[in-house]
Amino acid sequence: MPLLRKIKSLVPSSMIAQYHHTLASLAEIVYRHPSNEMIVVGVTGTNGKSSTVNFLAQILTALGYTVGYTSTAGFNIAGNDVVNAMKMTMPGRFTLQRLLRSMVNAGCTVAIVETSSQGLIQHRHIGINYDVALFTNLTPEHIEAHGGFENYKKAKGILFKHLTARSKKTIGGKSISKVNVVNADDEHATYYRSFRADRHIGFGMSGTPSNDRLVAYVEHHDLQHGVTLSVNGVETSLALAADFEHKNALAAVAGAVAIGEPLADVMRAAGLLHSVPGRFEMIDCGQPFTVIVDYAYEPFALLALYRSLAPLKTGRVIGIHGSAGGGRDVARRTEIGRVAAQNDDIVIVTNEDPYDEDPRTIIEAVAAGARAHGKIDEQTLFMVNDRREAIAKAMSLAKAGDVVLVTGKGSEPVMAVAGGKIPWDDRTVVRETLIANGYTAV
Repeated sequence: MPLLRKIKSLVPSSMIAQYHHTLASLAEIVYRHPSNEMIVVGVTGTNGKSSTVNFLAQILTALGYTVGYTSTAGFNIAGNDVVNAMKMTMPGRFTLQRLLRSMVNAGCTVAIVETSSQGLIQHRHIGINYDVALFTNLTPEHIEAHGGFENYKKAKGILFKHLTARSKKTIGGKSISKVNVVNADDEHATYYRSFRADRHIGFGMSGTPSNDRLVAYVEHHDLQHGVTLSVNGVETSLALAADFEHKNALAAVAGAVAIGEPLADVMRAAGLLHSVPGRFEMIDCGQPFTVIVDYAYEPFALLALYRSLAPLKTGRVIGIHGSAGGGRDVARRTEIGRVAAQNDDIVIVTNEDPYDEDPRTIIEAVAAGARAHGKIDEQTLFMVNDRREAIAKAMSLAKAGDVVLVTGKGSEPVMAVAGGKIPWDDRTVVRETLIANGYTAV
């Protein structure tokens, strides 16, 4: 891997860009332009993309569509899950077009593509004829890879520019509109709404409701009964515990409205939503404390997780954290440590996805952030190289009423280490650890 990265650094960026562009264009031809045969929704943003993709698929399936999707959390073709073990949000080379063709062959009428900024700058979107571009939010992420926040913001904008660069389709005798869907609460909404489209739809928790502005109100109940979600006066019950899940559900509602479904029908379908694996997923083996596995891997996502945690807190919070290696987002490591220190009673720092980097270097950086904000080594701060041992450490410290957070990987099926990927699933390891401690799997 280091040698490959060295070789890539010697190749002009223009040549690399042309390489990716050529592959994407060729792949579309080889797989016979599959995106022209389905309604295609692209979901981009920093946080909530995978959950929005999954929720939108659930809503559309309930409304009678046959749906396929690609996301960080996994692929799905007409209801059949396909594991994403690639550690890539938006597959490159020929994989994405092959998946889209498989969706067409399986009878899918809608494809939902989680569309990453890195995938966009590598032209993986070129062979996709999108009909809806949906923006969730924007926070600092992958800044080093993009060379600054403004470049990162503009990279997301490529999707919205591309939306109308391809011809409108006719499917089943119906002309398919090009629709721009934007989180109106985000401070960068104006930028993404500025791109041309047949229709612009905004969604959020504030503003004046209209046909093109979906405004939500959430009435909280409890963890068992969820919340009542009201959008433009149309209500439904959501059995979703986390605040960020409610916002992702709203984004999915907007996406369904964008492809032409009546709001009342969409809201009835939204009432059937269930949580996404590895996102605020509670693991219950009969233990007297709460264990939550969540994908949150960067500071803003962690803060959203802690906000959702408030109703559960009766005791301490024990957090397991890490950060990616391979030179990725080095600056965020101490920030993760800071956020953890300010919200956890006990911070445990461990391996996440070190790639070819020394895991201890990453652990030390995260721990330094926690230490700088009051955590004390071997009292409220622990560094444990092995992730399984870190999970075991957290379980050994947990008492009745505590909450144990296992963050950073969610439902990912692999861990990226030097030399490749190894099988890994936080949820499986948590269950194995609890059972080894004498609890019974539920």
